[in-house]
Amino acid sequence: MSSLLSSITNRLTLISDTPALDASVLLADIIGKPRTWVMAHPELTLTAEQRKRLDDSLKRLETGEPFPYVLGHWEFFGLELNITPDVLIPRPETELLVEKAIARLQESTVRRTVADVGTGSGAIAVSIAVNVPDVHILATDISLAALEVARENACKFKVLQRIDFVQCDILPYPPYPLSTEEHCDLICANLPYIPTETLHGLPIFGREPTLALDGGADGLDPFRRLMKIAPEWLAPNGLILLEIEATRGILALNLAYDMFSQAEIHLHKDLTGRDRLLEIRL
Repeated sequence: MSSLLSSITNRLTLISDTPALDASVLLADIIGKPRTWVMAHPELTLTAEQRKRLDDSLKRLETGEPFPYVLGHWEFFGLELNITPDVLIPRPETELLVEKAIARLQESTVRRTVADVGTGSGAIAVSIAVNVPDVHILATDISLAALEVARENACKFKVLQRIDFVQCDILPYPPYPLSTEEHCDLICANLPYIPTETLHGLPIFGREPTLALDGGADGLDPFRRLMKIAPEWLAPNGLILLEIEATRGILALNLAYDMFSQAEIHLHKDLTGRDRLLEIRL
């Protein structure tokens, strides 16, 4: 390991569980080279501008700012998404929702219209649009700053023309689009789902946007509001895919049965074996 890389690693040791990995990723990002190149060139040196950026990044990390925000981008579903502290950091467990959504849309022979509720960085909407070329997506968020990040990502991956971004709480009213023929085949959402009291005791509290995390007393308040209006948005045989907090599985399942007595409802587990995705087929 180079002396530069060693010094960065040592500085990150007290604030990271993976200091060597973080050090190499940070250094690679700063010099604009692959991480493998950094590891293979222990003699590398930085320009004055690069050194300043490194020092600024390390100071931000030492104040507790999450590593992905310092980088300004993070990988999700094979895409390097731009992110800021205005949006949640995309996480691997959300890829389960994207996989199910893409599979569902590829099954359809008629049309592929989607609403992505609470789009945040646009991780779900952009990933779907990249992988389903003829899809059209309505992406909503209550945060204008989040929508700006999502729009940047749509531009970055050249899918902006197939995603409409709308600032609203859950979904706009009256239903948009207005014609029954254009109603959504799929509604997907990674809503705020952490119970308020639980959230306040987590390390994530205050480090990522509370607006995107706080699901109310039982973590299900946003789900109730979405489920109440979802039927007027969905096309016949429409599907709802909702990421849930791992401990809320049974509660979310019961809520769905209460709201949709005639629906076909499934609870899916993520790769760690925890409840993660609620599927409702009307």
